[in-house]
Amino acid sequence: MSRRDSNVPGTSPTIVVVGSVNLDLAAMAPRLPAPGETVTGAELGRYPGGKGANQALAARRLGADVYLHARVGNDSNAEEALAMLRADGVDLSDCAVDPDAPTGVALISVAPSGENQIVVAPGANRTLLPEMFDVPWGDALICQLEVPVETICKAASEFDGFFCVNLAPAMQVPSAILARADLIVVNETEAAFYGELLNDTDALVAVTRGAKGARLQKSGERLASATPPAVDAVDATGAGDCFTAALTISLVEKQGHQQALEFACAAGACAATRSGAQPSMPFREDVEKLQSGLTQPKG
Repeated sequence: MSRRDSNVPGTSPTIVVVGSVNLDLAAMAPRLPAPGETVTGAELGRYPGGKGANQALAARRLGADVYLHARVGNDSNAEEALAMLRADGVDLSDCAVDPDAPTGVALISVAPSGENQIVVAPGANRTLLPEMFDVPWGDALICQLEVPVETICKAASEFDGFFCVNLAPAMQVPSAILARADLIVVNETEAAFYGELLNDTDALVAVTRGAKGARLQKSGERLASATPPAVDAVDATGAGDCFTAALTISLVEKQGHQQALEFACAAGACAATRSGAQPSMPFREDVEKLQSGLTQPKG
């Protein structure tokens, strides 16, 4: 990959994503079950997903050139899981096939409000090991925690551009990842898990709160806060991934903290108006129209 200056007007930022690819099996249910309870009457959908793949597609639709480093199984789910990425022009040349592990699968329950519950069977995502790839140059690297943490460590240490890590799902991570990060994205639950570690880093930290908005802080000091435009939420699956991609792109494009956060909140709101993680990812013009009040997406 050749180095380009993404700050030149008319050029697109280059985003490298190292992360997961899943096939999502989503049940749109009358309500979410309590522990031990069975809820019937759901409608089942099959959608491409995985936090890495979601963030890659979101970044692509928001205008970036995107390269995805990932791993899928040698099974019928793989092509279905990669179909939208391929159709939208995400570079999949470093998305390898594991001959022995299945493609990752996420089991998702979605309530009419858009709230969800997710259980993931990682499959081939677990086999994306550090020695399997070299991280190319780009304007920004986005990682999450659905692949081995040692792989994230390698990617972070070898990449010399803007590094965003979405600390999800919440788990213990080496301090080197937090020290290297330029941007950390967490939701409220994840923020509570990491606690003071988020205040001890020099990174920008974005804390998302769903329909209540998000805040951007550094060393515990709030830099910006924003609420998303009002929309009819259908399914929140993937909204946080869209937020992560949008905020990363905005900051790489040198937008101010407030402007970048507002754009990311609007992108996440757009993503919540349709069912499925990747089918809901908005194009940049959709987000800008929502921000301007020209459209109000409906489910």
